[in-house]
Amino acid sequence: MKAPAPGIQLEVELWQRGLKLVAGVDEAGRGALAGPVYAAAVVLPDDPKVESLLLGVRDSKLMTANQREKMAGEIKNHASGWGVGFSSTKEINEMGILPATRQAMWRAIQNLPQMPDFLLMDFIHWPGLKHPHKSMPKGESLSLSIAAASVLAKTARDARMREMDGEFPGYELAQHKGYGTTAHCAAIARLGPMAEHRTLFVRNVLAAIKTIQITLL
Repeated sequence: MKAPAPGIQLEVELWQRGLKLVAGVDEAGRGALAGPVYAAAVVLPDDPKVESLLLGVRDSKLMTANQREKMAGEIKNHASGWGVGFSSTKEINEMGILPATRQAMWRAIQNLPQMPDFLLMDFIHWPGLKHPHKSMPKGESLSLSIAAASVLAKTARDARMREMDGEFPGYELAQHKGYGTTAHCAAIARLGPMAEHRTLFVRNVLAAIKTIQITLL
């Protein structure tokens, strides 16, 4: 069964409270073995028609690459504001993936034309966030703003991973976008880690490969 499209009920409730600049925030690449983590923030106009204008936008993981690329353009055209931010692989290795993800999200928020009144976010543990917000599991399935942010974060990160594919040949980054596919793990075992690999993540992969090899002996 096809998942229902996210709506704007959460946004409408906030708009009716006078909070007109409501930003949906989401990330892409948090679970990858390589590359930066990206985030996006999207402010939709206070207009119920935005649901029909962005029909087809949903959790980016449920969309094809072509659908994401098409709708990313529509989101940018119809949003009141949008911003993208990222944390580099170096920052991920230095501070850990969760703090780096929060940093990417805050950079995306800061790249909006105006600071939003309220943030709607896919769930992330963020104890120090003082800005008014609501964080919820599967937020991209509940809020059109969050779903739109997930699409912009995903398309921006995918574009960077395609660029990286030429910089680091042999790892097939354009295909798997840095995630832990069988092909990617095999490339790591064959070529070793590269500069854009996340140290802790890859160390775990290599340890698992070694365990499998010992088991097969």
